[in-house]
This record gives sequence, structure tokens and C-alpha cells, in this order.
Amino acid sequence: MTEKEKMLRRMLYDANYDEELLAERMRAKDLCYTFNQLRPSEAAEKERILRSLLGKTGASFSILPPFWCDYGYNIEIGDHFFANHNCVILDANKVVFGDNVFIAPNCGFYTAGHPIDAGLRNQGLEYAYPITVGHDVWIGAGVQVMPGVTIGSNVVIGGGSVVVHDIPDNVVAVGNPCRPVRPITAADAALYGAGGI
Repeated sequence: MTEKEKMLRRMLYDANYDEELLAERMRAKDLCYTFNQLRPSEAAEKERILRSLLGKTGASFSILPPFWCDYGYNIEIGDHFFANHNCVILDANKVVFGDNVFIAPNCGFYTAGHPIDAGLRNQGLEYAYPITVGHDVWIGAGVQVMPGVTIGSNVVIGGGSVVVHDIPDNVVAVGNPCRPVRPITAADAALYGAGGI
């Protein structure tokens, strides 16, 4: 079994010396570097690079530089996806975002982790568990999402949260560790009036 196959099967794998994974990460880093150097007005070239980097993209999306990922092909984004500056996605396994996901600045999504046991960790071994984010999700500034987490649909994650457990649908969740603090209700829409702000 190759190291890449181990990586995608949630097994311990060696990412440091495997030539296939090193080459794939280099390709992704080069594309991210080029994307990050483009002028704000070069929107068409930015979109072209992201569509060639990411595994799946929706009809419309926006990612503001700088943006970094490990492989790119494990990232899937839905329609109307927006990620603000300084988004980092360590996509050694799948990271899937639904439609209408808004990500504030300085957020990270990390499928990769290292063994707690120092002996295994010092061998350069790591694991990668997928992350899933549902539809209609707003993730506040500075949120960090850890390996294996699923965030439901119609969710708001408060700024600065560290998400280490699954979050159900239809809640506001915040904290370290992040946890639901209240449901999202019709009163939240009424707060801004029937016509919005």
C-alpha cells in the first residue's frame, strides 16, 4: 500500500519522505504561491488557478489571498463559497464545504494530526481525518477546525473557536472547545426586519 493510500484511508503514513506526496505538495504550494502574488484585479487568472488546484468548485466562489493548502485535490467547495484572507486548509484528507459557506479571516481547517506517542511522532508519522462543513454556514474570524470534525448546516461558529467535536445543524456554537450555545430560530431573521438591514 502506498503512503498516499494510507493517508486517504485514515491510517498512519509518512508524508515527509514519500516522493509522490512530496511532488503533489510542491505542485499545490507553487499554485498557491502564484495565486497569492496576483494583483487583486487579476480575477480571471485567480479563478483559473483555483479551479486547477481544488478538487471540486461550485459555480461561483471567492477566496482572498493569501491562501494555502497542502494538496488542493482533496478540497471541495459548493456554490457561493467565500473565504477571507489567511485561510489555511491542510487537506491530507477530504475537506468538503457545502453551498453558501462564509469563512472570516485567519481560519484553519486541519485534517492532519500527529500521534500522541512521541516514538511514533518522531518517526515522522501522521494521520488525516476528513472535515465536512454543511450548507449555509458562517465561520467567524480565527476559527480552527480540527481533524475528523463535521459541522452541520445552518450553523454559525463564533470567532476564535476551536472546533474539536461535531456541531449539529441549526445552532450558534462558540468556545474552546467549541460547543452549541443556542439554536438559530426565526427570531434571528426578524432581528433585521423583513427586508433585511
